[in-house]
Amino acid sequence: MNIKFGKKFVKQYSKAPQKIKKAFSDRLEIFKKQPFHPLLNNHSLKGKYLSCQSINVTCDWRVIYSEEFENKMKVVIFLALGTHSQLYK
Repeated sequence: MNIKFGKKFVKQYSKAPQKIKKAFSDRLEIFKKQPFHPLLNNHSLKGKYLSCQSINVTCDWRVIYSEEFENKMKVVIFLALGTHSQLYK
């Protein structure tokens, strides 16, 4: 699995508190090994994020990602990072 970071995600990540950056790094390591680990609460989304997935970074912070295939390899693209209310308004 290859991982890429979208422009919006990079911008939101750069503005996130250090505590959230650390939590994301920890969750990313879990995600790489086991994408559906219960701690991540990985689930499909509806509405404007149809065909995307969400994982928990902390109790309130989420990451939205999508999956694509390039040359038969799965590519995970992290699209957005923010609190629940920021992402789903």
